[in-house]
Amino acid sequence: MNVCGMMLASTSVLEEIVSKKWIIPIGPYEVPFTNHMLMITLASLTLMVVLPLVLKKPVLVRSGFGNLIETICVYLREDVARPFLKDNTDRYIGVLWTLFFFILTMNLLGLMPLPQLMFLLTKHKHIGGAATANVWVTGALATFSFLLFHIAGIREKGVWHYLKTFTPKVPWPMFPFMFVIEVVSSFVRLFSLAIRLFANILAGHILLAVILGFIMMFKNYMVAFSSLTATVLFSLLEVFVAFLQAYIFVFLTTIFIGFAIADEH
Repeated sequence: MNVCGMMLASTSVLEEIVSKKWIIPIGPYEVPFTNHMLMITLASLTLMVVLPLVLKKPVLVRSGFGNLIETICVYLREDVARPFLKDNTDRYIGVLWTLFFFILTMNLLGLMPLPQLMFLLTKHKHIGGAATANVWVTGALATFSFLLFHIAGIREKGVWHYLKTFTPKVPWPMFPFMFVIEVVSSFVRLFSLAIRLFANILAGHILLAVILGFIMMFKNYMVAFSSLTATVLFSLLEVFVAFLQAYIFVFLTTIFIGFAIADEH
């Protein structure tokens, strides 16, 4: 079996998305580390290196990659955040930009064939994978957003006035039920953010793995050609999904912040 066949045979449907745990010895201690933690670290380092290099020089009109980054930032500020946050846009836009580019970078890194490249180079188990296909990662991001919009509401209104938004003006017999509904709906936002991102990235990677698996299943040149063609097309779709899911996450977070700080909430 050639190297490509070995690489495909070593890849199961879930190989790209399962969390693989390593133990890193540091002195007398053994520190647990996973492939998804590695991808999160790589995404963070990529942003900390690339963005300052691209945007460090203030210019009137940017070109190339810098122009793309600036266009995205302006769009998120003017067309996504400002309609909901209004005068508070500049206060929260920094964290919204950070969320968008962090999620986008993890999504795009998950599409790169890093595990396969490591297999070709070392013949060891795969290193890499899609961090946002791990519900614990998306859950952590959603928890951050959950805390963000509650803290924003408390910051703008104060603790007491913000808590009063969970107790709308209804007849007393309905008061406990409405309070519970408001609290539950708040936590539903958290789970919706986590599950939406996780499920979409997970589904895309499973689909690509299944299509590639047809090559080893049928071992036919026509099937191989069809599978590779479909993989390329679906990979392009996954790039679009990577941008879309980062945008949706930030868009919903912006809406929730707007609800939290709005007087009519």
